[in-house]
Amino acid sequence: MLVIFDCDGVLIDSEAIFCAVDAEALTNLGYPTSTSTISERFAGIPHRIAWQRLAEEHGLNLPDSWVDEILRECDRRFASDLKAIAGAPETIAEIKNSGHKVCVASSTELAALVNNLERTGVFAHVTSNVFSVSQVKRSKPAPDVFLFAASQMGFDPSDCLVVEDSVAGVMAATRAGMRSIGFIGGGHAYPSLPARLSGAGAASICSSMAEIRDVIGSIDKPSPTGTKAELLLTGRSK
Repeated sequence: MLVIFDCDGVLIDSEAIFCAVDAEALTNLGYPTSTSTISERFAGIPHRIAWQRLAEEHGLNLPDSWVDEILRECDRRFASDLKAIAGAPETIAEIKNSGHKVCVASSTELAALVNNLERTGVFAHVTSNVFSVSQVKRSKPAPDVFLFAASQMGFDPSDCLVVEDSVAGVMAATRAGMRSIGFIGGGHAYPSLPARLSGAGAASICSSMAEIRDVIGSIDKPSPTGTKAELLLTGRSK
């Protein structure tokens, strides 16, 4: 089995920083908004798409450099505040030790993706198995980046399990024909996220890396009909 991890909000706690910067920028433009509101609407969606939508909604005439400035501010905060999700490196190692393959497939552009994984100490655990939306035509919720990752790793979609924290990401996994775990352990999680991830197609919801290890471990063990492991395999658990 190939376990495909999203990056932001799953392996590194970056979505909370992204959403905070976006919320502050929109508030400074005269449209007060909260980090949780940005998270609920745009987590997992590339900044350029998010700001295109916001500009259309509010009639904003933003300079061409706007999103680049947003990303530079995020990077400045990453230098001091960005951390790996608790237990992420250990979980990757355990999954690999159990005989599965692991890769990363993200909506972040490749250079920034690799840099963020390196600065949090996660990159060493995934090495070259990192794939980005910049390598495909369409971003999530289109399935392109997950299908590309599976093809590069030599797996059929039916043999892949995606770990995602966003509705767009779970929808992309579902459209790719892959099972998914909804992760709600990032700092950007909001109260309705578990229900939204389940509604998008996540077969299981996990709030920590330990829970992800338990779910994957249950898949590896023979189980009676109808147990959680079998329901996850068939995608019938909500």
